[in-house]
This record gives sequence, structure tokens and C-alpha cells, in this order.
Amino acid sequence: MAFYRLSRITRSLHSRRHRYSFVSAAESSFHSPQFSEPGYCADSRRHLHHLFDFSGIFHSKNGFYSSTSIRSLGAYHELLQNSCFSTLASDGKGEESKNSNQNGGDRSWIDVYLPEKARPYAHLARLDKPIGTWLLAWPCMWSITIAGAPGSLPDIKMMMLFGTGALLLRGAGCTINDLLDRDIDTKVERTRLRPIASGVLTPFQGTCFLGFQLLLGLGILLQLNNFSRVLGASSLLLVFSYPLMKRFTFWPQAYLGLTFNWGALLGWAAVKGSLDPAVVLPLYASGVFWTLVYDTIYAHQDKEDDRRVGVKSTALRFGDSTKEWVTGFGIACIGSLALSGYNANLEWPYYTFLAAASAQLAWQILTVDLASRADCNRKFCSNKWFGAIVCSGILFGRLLT
Repeated sequence: MAFYRLSRITRSLHSRRHRYSFVSAAESSFHSPQFSEPGYCADSRRHLHHLFDFSGIFHSKNGFYSSTSIRSLGAYHELLQNSCFSTLASDGKGEESKNSNQNGGDRSWIDVYLPEKARPYAHLARLDKPIGTWLLAWPCMWSITIAGAPGSLPDIKMMMLFGTGALLLRGAGCTINDLLDRDIDTKVERTRLRPIASGVLTPFQGTCFLGFQLLLGLGILLQLNNFSRVLGASSLLLVFSYPLMKRFTFWPQAYLGLTFNWGALLGWAAVKGSLDPAVVLPLYASGVFWTLVYDTIYAHQDKEDDRRVGVKSTALRFGDSTKEWVTGFGIACIGSLALSGYNANLEWPYYTFLAAASAQLAWQILTVDLASRADCNRKFCSNKWFGAIVCSGILFGRLLT
């Protein structure tokens, strides 16, 4: 009999030890890293602990462990896991919404004021980013002002025509660029959301819009003399071929300089009906060197993407020697401007303003952080002030002639 009672006690203890080991495993899983992860719901841990206490699994006074409660625990744990994932998803949506709101704060006037159907075309022409128009317009304004009669203001009507033309031609250049580079733009962080690259506009729609832009540009060109019409139309070869240069050479910025500063030749021709090489060629060269400065700085924004995609730029060509190179281009730019002003007989105010422009250019080169996209963009955009300083110098230098 004693042996029989001893065997029953042994089996009972064995059974309880087995159940307790199972519950201990559940308790250890409750305190496991999965439940301790920051993403796991704190409320879920609290409710699960409450379930253990409520079911009498842990610290039970009568020492009884319900297998039914244990089985229920698995289902409840799965439910809480799903609820946690749902909460995390909601948090993710909230974060996404927050980011959307932040991006919405950066919306341009295009997204606020233009009809929805017109917005992709306005973004395609970069109407919300006027810096490109300024950089294209300033060499035109320099040339028109320096071609003016001594002691008089420049031709205001001509400046308005060239300003409008710069807006249209710059927009057309952006459309051409996006049509030819749509396979590259999808792989670059800064450009992947452009209208054609993102699929908002089809290539056919982009081509039709380009035709409309060129038609308007033709209307501006027809307001000029015959010599200027031929000279202006010849720039289209540069405009259409520029986007392809980054595939073949490390110097697409130099080619952009030849394209963007064509107005230095065209402005003088529109006023005079001919070209004076002694004045306009140094002026044109100064614009090319200036472009090599600001567009090399600009290219440093995309250098990692460019290297990965396989396109070329002066930023990749110069690398750690970029500041030395652009310093040389800056000196060449200022020297060419001085030579052009000297040959045009500009008075001393021009050289005073040229010294100020030199300081602005030196500030860009010396202080730019080429590892910071934001700072590269800030320095790039500051070039509108360089162009304005030079134009003011030409104006005052001509007025005192």
C-alpha cells in the first residue's frame, strides 16, 4: 500500500513538473526579446501579463495549472501579435502622413495656383525653379547692356524680349533633357519624380509640349533682325545635343557653358546687327567659365548617383581637386569679363562692381561644402546675384562712358 501511495505521489509530482515547465516556457517567451522590442505594443505585454494572473497560471494559491488556460494563451498571444502589427501599420501610416504633410509644406506655387492638368507641364518646364532662367538670361542682359549707346540706358524692349525668350528656351531645354534622360532620371534620387520619369506624362505628351514651347520661342526670335534669327536658330543644335554629352564625356558642364551663354553673342547681335569679336568673344568665354564653376558645384549633388548609373560630370572628373579647378575657372571668368569691359571702353564703376562679383564668386568656392547637397544647391542658386552684380557694373560703366 505504501508503495502504491508513493507511486501516485511520484506521478503527480512528475505531471505538475511537466506542466510547470510548459508554463515556464510561456513565461520566458513573455519576457523574450520579441516582447521587449520597441515596436512591440506595451499594452499587449500588460494585457498578456494580466491574462496569466487572471488564469491562475502563475503564483496560483492552490498550485493548479489549467491546461485549457495554457491552450487559450496561444490564441490570445497570436491575437495580440496581430493587433500589434496593425498598430505598427497605423503608426507607419501616421508617419507617412506626417511626411506627406511635411512635403506638402514644400509645395510650390504650381501646386497651389495652377489647374491640376497643367501642373505636370509646369513642373516639366521647371517654372517653380527660376534659377535656371536667371542663369540663362544674365549673359543676354550683359550683352544687350554693353551694346547700348554710351551714356544711355539699354534697350528695355529688347531686354524684355530676351527675358521671355530665356524663360521659354530654358523650359524647352528642360523638356528635351527629360525626354532624352528618362531612363537615367528613374535611377537618380533627385530626378526620379520628374513628370516623364515618374510616368505622370508620357513621352508623346512631352514631345507635344516641346513643340508648343519651341513655337512660342520662334515668335520671340522673329522679333529680331535677320542676322540674329540665324544666330539664334543655330543654338538649337547645342540645346538638343547637350543632354547626350554626359554619356560620352566628363565635360558636359563645358558643353552646357557653350549652350547657356549663347545669349552673350545673340544680345549684341540683336542690338548692333553684327558681332564685335573683341567684345563679345571674351564676354562669351567668361560665361562659359562661370558655368563651369556653378554647374560643377551643382553636379556634386548627384555624384554618387552618377557614379552608380554610369554618367559623367566634371564633379567626378575633378573629385577631391574640385576647388582647385573651379578656382582656376573663376579667375578665367573674371579675367575675361575685365578684357571685354576694357575693349568696350567701360568706365571705372564697372571694375568696382567686378571686384564685388569676384568676392561673391570667391565666397562660393571657398565656403561650399561639396559633401552637402543642400549647401551645393545654396551656392549654385547664389549665382543669380553674381550675374546681377556684373550686369549692374556694365550698366553704370556704360552710363558714365
